[in-house]
Amino acid sequence: MGRIAVALIVSSWVIPISILVNRIVPEPYMDEIFHIPQAQQYCKGNFASWDPMITTPPGLYYLSLAHVASLFPGMFFIRGGSLLSELCSTPILRSVNGVLAILCSVIVYEIITLLRPNIDERKATIFAVVLALYPLHWFFTFLYYTDVASLTTVLAMYLACLKKKYHLSALLGAYAVFIRQTNIVWMLFVACTGVMDITLAHQRESLKVDNLNTTGNKIGHSVPSNRIIVGSNMRRRKPNSAVDNSKSFDDEYTHLFNKPFIRFS
Repeated sequence: MGRIAVALIVSSWVIPISILVNRIVPEPYMDEIFHIPQAQQYCKGNFASWDPMITTPPGLYYLSLAHVASLFPGMFFIRGGSLLSELCSTPILRSVNGVLAILCSVIVYEIITLLRPNIDERKATIFAVVLALYPLHWFFTFLYYTDVASLTTVLAMYLACLKKKYHLSALLGAYAVFIRQTNIVWMLFVACTGVMDITLAHQRESLKVDNLNTTGNKIGHSVPSNRIIVGSNMRRRKPNSAVDNSKSFDDEYTHLFNKPFIRFS
């Protein structure tokens, strides 16, 4: 169990269902009629081309270019950019979200284990798999939309913040906004979380320093042990001397009154 188990379980339904969707719906579906042609323009190198019907930034299209190049690295270096225009088909572009969905489930597992460090590994795996089946996320896993890529980058940003890798978190947040501009809200949320963590960490450090200084001052102003012993001995001797004086007075008093009386005859 663990992140590998999560990836394998999610892959077990992402791959076959993706194949099934591509067989049943081979052509662009719903908003894919805008995203897929735009991505194919980027694959051809026409970065100045833009469909005015698209309201999101081009972050997903650049991810698609990297994905296609990683699938066929040898052919890409041999034939160059002309190969991308041939490989940017609808099934290949849809597979971007399939890969991101698997990565997203692993990120969810990591977040769960960080937020709940005492959780059992099996429970964390089950929670991550169940969250990967969230209906809206699950549906768009098999289509070429910005939802899965947006969610993956936002969660990766949050995970980096939890691991206190703030520079990486900032870069991921910037790219999340580059995929979908509304992610600026989540970027602010994660930024506030990071500020709170840093502030609490500084407070803990200052408390530790204050405690160390207080302990040092107490040690510096402490009385030597020999003085304490002498003082305690002196305090102990006072009641003993008083007892001795009272005993001597009683003896003299008894001796005085125990003398025989003089009788006058």
